[in-house]
Amino acid sequence: MEKLNLTLFKHATPQQVMFNLILWLTLVSAALMFAPLSVISALKLEGVVNDNAHIIGLVLLLGVAYLLMKVANYFIDEAITHLKGKRTVEVIEKKVLLLDPTERALLREFFLQGETILTLPENEAAVKSLLESNILEYLGNQKHYAIQGPTADYKISMAARSHLNRQVLRLPQGEPNQEQIQLLMKARPHFIHSMVPSRKHAA
Repeated sequence: MEKLNLTLFKHATPQQVMFNLILWLTLVSAALMFAPLSVISALKLEGVVNDNAHIIGLVLLLGVAYLLMKVANYFIDEAITHLKGKRTVEVIEKKVLLLDPTERALLREFFLQGETILTLPENEAAVKSLLESNILEYLGNQKHYAIQGPTADYKISMAARSHLNRQVLRLPQGEPNQEQIQLLMKARPHFIHSMVPSRKHAA
């Protein structure tokens, strides 16, 4: 049991330790302040409570104030997160309506290649624009190449997926025929064909 308790303590953050400590001090102070006199007498704590009533009261007030502050911060953080999420969706919806041909073609690549993650050039205007509008999500794995510049891994963000359907991306309904496939291939972004550079070009 002692080993288990020590393990739990090691994994606790300083904030968690502080919160737990203040919570227990507040609960103990409240119990000493408001417990029936018979209980206090039975526990032989009457003298301790009487001699330290002002300290117990101060600890209780500080503890309650701290806990109320934590509750208020929680609701404020939740409200901020909600507003950020709402703002993100609004930006995505607006951008989806204004996709240019290159941006639309880039997003089609995820579907044409059947991949959830693509390696894309960071300096391309379409990549930057889709990243800024929260449609693409940056995953890292940055690499530098002497010819085409830096690349990184990207995926379509969860918030944007529900807004990108076949109609938005101008993909054919059902299985595309040969003519439709050829049109889609011709419309692919120019940089897609050079996204598998040979090792000797790496900087």
